[in-house]
Amino acid sequence: MDAKARNCLLQHREALEKDIKTTYIMDYMISDGFLTISEEEKVKNEPTQQQRAAMLIKMILKKDNDSYISFYNALLHEGYKDLAALLHDGIPVVSSSSGKDSVSGITSYVRTVLCEGGVPQRPVVFVTRKKLVNAIQQKLSKLKGEPGWVTIHGMAGCGKSVLAAEAVRDHSLLEDCFPGGVHWVSVGKQDKSGLLMKLQNLCTRLDQDESFSQRLPLNIEEAKDRLRILMLRKHPRSLLILDDVWDSWVLKAFDNQCQILLTTRDKSVTDSVMGPKYVVPVESSLGKEKGLEILSLFVNMKKADLPEQAHSIIKECKGSPLVVSLIGALLRDFPNRWEYYLKQLQNKQFKRIRKSSSYDYEALDEAMSISVEMLREDIKYYYTDLSILQKDVKVPTKVLCILWDMETEEVEDILQEFVNKSLLFCDRNGKSFRYYLHDLQVDFLTEKNCSQLQDLHKKIITQFQRYHQPHTLSPDQEDCMYWYNFLAYHMASAKMHKELCALMFSLDWIKAKTELVGPAHLIHEFVEYRHILDEKVFKAETGEKLLEIKAHEDEVLCCAFSTDDRFIATCSVDKKVKIWNSVTGELVHTYDEHSEQVNCCHFTNSSHHLLLATGSSDCFLKLWDLNQEECRNTMFGHTNSVNHCRFSPDDKLLASCSADGTLKIWDVTSANERKSFNVKQFFLNSEDPQEDMEVIVKCCSWFADGARIMVAAKNKIFLFDIHTSGLLGEIHTGHHSTIQYCDFSPQNHLAVVALSQYCVELWNIDSCSKVADCRGHLSWVHGVKFSPDGSSFLTSSDDQTIRLWETKKVCKNSAIMLKQEVDVVFQENEVMVLAVDHIRRLQLINGKTGQIDYLTEAQVSCCCLSPHLQYIAFGDENGTIEILELVNNRIFQSRIRHKKAVWHIQFTADEKTLISSSDDSAIQVWNWQLEEYVFLQAHQETVKDFRLLKNSRLLSWSFDGTVKVWNIITGKIEKDFVCHQGTVLSCDISHDATKFSSTSADKTAKIWSFDLLLPLHELRGHNGCVRCSAFSVDSTLLATGDDNGEIRIWNVSNGELLHLCAPLSEEGAATHGGWVTDLCFSPDGKMLISAGGYIKWWNVVTGESSQTFYTNGTNLKKIHVSPDFKTYVTVDNLGILYILQTLE
Repeated sequence: MDAKARNCLLQHREALEKDIKTTYIMDYMISDGFLTISEEEKVKNEPTQQQRAAMLIKMILKKDNDSYISFYNALLHEGYKDLAALLHDGIPVVSSSSGKDSVSGITSYVRTVLCEGGVPQRPVVFVTRKKLVNAIQQKLSKLKGEPGWVTIHGMAGCGKSVLAAEAVRDHSLLEDCFPGGVHWVSVGKQDKSGLLMKLQNLCTRLDQDESFSQRLPLNIEEAKDRLRILMLRKHPRSLLILDDVWDSWVLKAFDNQCQILLTTRDKSVTDSVMGPKYVVPVESSLGKEKGLEILSLFVNMKKADLPEQAHSIIKECKGSPLVVSLIGALLRDFPNRWEYYLKQLQNKQFKRIRKSSSYDYEALDEAMSISVEMLREDIKYYYTDLSILQKDVKVPTKVLCILWDMETEEVEDILQEFVNKSLLFCDRNGKSFRYYLHDLQVDFLTEKNCSQLQDLHKKIITQFQRYHQPHTLSPDQEDCMYWYNFLAYHMASAKMHKELCALMFSLDWIKAKTELVGPAHLIHEFVEYRHILDEKVFKAETGEKLLEIKAHEDEVLCCAFSTDDRFIATCSVDKKVKIWNSVTGELVHTYDEHSEQVNCCHFTNSSHHLLLATGSSDCFLKLWDLNQEECRNTMFGHTNSVNHCRFSPDDKLLASCSADGTLKIWDVTSANERKSFNVKQFFLNSEDPQEDMEVIVKCCSWFADGARIMVAAKNKIFLFDIHTSGLLGEIHTGHHSTIQYCDFSPQNHLAVVALSQYCVELWNIDSCSKVADCRGHLSWVHGVKFSPDGSSFLTSSDDQTIRLWETKKVCKNSAIMLKQEVDVVFQENEVMVLAVDHIRRLQLINGKTGQIDYLTEAQVSCCCLSPHLQYIAFGDENGTIEILELVNNRIFQSRIRHKKAVWHIQFTADEKTLISSSDDSAIQVWNWQLEEYVFLQAHQETVKDFRLLKNSRLLSWSFDGTVKVWNIITGKIEKDFVCHQGTVLSCDISHDATKFSSTSADKTAKIWSFDLLLPLHELRGHNGCVRCSAFSVDSTLLATGDDNGEIRIWNVSNGELLHLCAPLSEEGAATHGGWVTDLCFSPDGKMLISAGGYIKWWNVVTGESSQTFYTNGTNLKKIHVSPDFKTYVTVDNLGILYILQTLE
């Protein structure tokens, strides 16, 4: 060992001996090959923890440089970052050729990179699979530093994660292909809120110095954008490893020009993403020889010396690495039980984990049962308690201390026994442990203990209430985040509905949870438990609640009023149909003849002889006479769930829609099937086998004459003639999302369609053309219904709202959605807006009259108006720039294109020159009348924006942290300001043209003089990215706004903070609705307007808010203000244009 390394270890020996737990350090070093089993035993024989640590350090001092590096990496991996920092200066320099350890051939460089990136260690028992590892490495090399995807796919338990980790244990691969490092993310099966939390954690890991933002991303799109910037700016040419990906939609969050290695059970998950894709399939079985090798390593025997039973055990385990490892772990503790474990596998008839499970391993539950049975009797029931844990959730020790009412050390001893038997996994972070089950183990436990689950969940809630009150949880408590994430889940699972409602409607809980984990998880819980939180009847005219019924024991799937409004029918997952008195709420009938959940119900249109139809997942339709106690008729014919049913206008026929791909028409009197429409056939291609295509027919709606019917499936609507069975028309919504529901209005021949993509559409059935888009819902829309006269319609959504729309107004204003990048010119009493809509049409809008002139169609990325409204200019995503002369529609196109998309464009005051910037980091100055070009090239990264100065000068700022002043005639730099460590997000120029401001992702703003290269003042105090700034007209004040919704007003002359404008709710929470994105002072400097989640006006003298305007959408990017401060123009994220005027 080098003298420097040895001295460093001796210098900090006392601190190391005092704090480290040797068990986990030794596991790492044994896995690394720098400590032997006999040395481990020698350390363990020491009586105290401190003496064991002293013995280990004594051994390391006798070893070489690589042992020092292994010890350093072990400290990092086990969470002793402070101790590792003490040894950092002593790390010896080891060349790549000599830095390989004696066992694995891994260099110290590789160990450090993988440890910092969170790549799992090799298992203690590790078997090489060189052919597969080489195949993965070859695919990774093919990426050649460009974005792309390498997929490792195979069955659960086949070793995909181990192979992924092994593939990157290669010095030359990391050095040549991924010099930026490797970052491991355990994904698992996620909902949107879970994915957001994964992304938040990854962004935190990649931005540990918080140079980009201290605030976590609030939604998936923001997190995706943050991740893109971090990978591009801070971790270029690095590899992102996504372990255990289940869903294709999850990958879209990582589809941002990265190099990605992923493991998955579904090869098709990458179908939804762009870029080069390479696949490495992993066989589901290790093969007999590899399986025997694993067993031999577990029991420390040569393969040839294994008993005969070993071969039979491998056969019964079907070669699954996971199952073989479970049995191997048992045999390690009980080496004489080969025959016993073989008989357990051969003779016990265990129930499959779940009939429809994706884990198709017949031996898995056998191995699990054996492992559980071998636990000591006094701790078996503790393992049963773990049945309430969710998949992919790591539980702090403190949670289990509360559950079992034990001290930390007692709990850790019990859990370590589970870990040793491969029944539990432990994530060690220094002195804090977190435990989790593999998803196979969760499925096994929940199936085995299904009858006890409610009581087990009730137990953890009872214990929680003994130790905590929800409003007293503190972020510095180890178990705090677990309770905020899963307390509602445990209450719902325990059927403690009263306690759940009290929790979910507690303002203290909502406030605290939103601040800690963001709104996504909270919204998800309101949606998840809506059947518990909201079972009510409302008055249509006022929205007043009339009646609240606790209708069923499980989720209510459908309800219907009788024609005379006397009765309400409800049907549920609990397989029951109930009839209620709509006035008193009294239960009239309970029908319990369906064998599966009841999906739909509908009364006849006439109250003369009232009948109710119900459809169920048991494939049957049933007719009920409210005067009878039993079902009147059962209709057979569907081969899959019945999703929807509707009586014809004359009540003679009943239509039913099913997941078997058919629409069936039934005779109500005889209950016989009259017709069947095979809707599925309209989706089949000649190459698709019929049995492989799933087409769920969602819903139907009759025409007034009863001779025609409308039916919806996937993303299409079909119109059928009932008498001839002919197809009359077909509507293709053209969306990637599916139709959730539809309804037809005979009065105006309109169909209203609810789509999963958060929107509702109106279609003219006669012309099969769309007449309106209705946007505003913030989640999936599941229900739509016209009023009897068709003048209005209702929509209901997962966003917890029901909305009422006026049909005529919706059709008249059928929204053209504008992009948020617009240009505005205020001229005398005119307001002219140049905008691009969602179908790429460039349009000029007169803000006073509302007149719209459609100019051209192109892939427009940005646009601008000339000062005197004679020309417009626009750039596209291919780098092309064009100018349109408005008088005669002549088009001028730049001969020289940008290399990438054009994002900013502006005319000079004389309208003869056009300036543009692009992702290619260049600024182009184009005298389009003389066809002369000047290129401003010096920024190292993308130009964020620019502003024209006097005397042919231009100010530009960039992601590279610099601000530059150019002469646009010569193309030379006149001033070069190195302003910030992070991206320069905005600049503003004082009205006297002597100063400019800069704001940055580093949470600071600065005031500069054009004459000095050092800032006049550095403005600190913001806790988020400072996104915008604005000088007052007299240049004495500067306003800055950040990502936390906070606005600060500063004195320009001395840099003193004058006012802190942080709008607060009564509970003290920031309410600006998000980032502050734009600011503007009034001419007299007394008022300030800000844009963010909405628009606010501020009194500059007092720093108080004077007025707020709430837009329909949010996330306003810019506010255009007229010179007299009376007219304001903006576009929200729904594409709605707002032109506001101050009332005198």
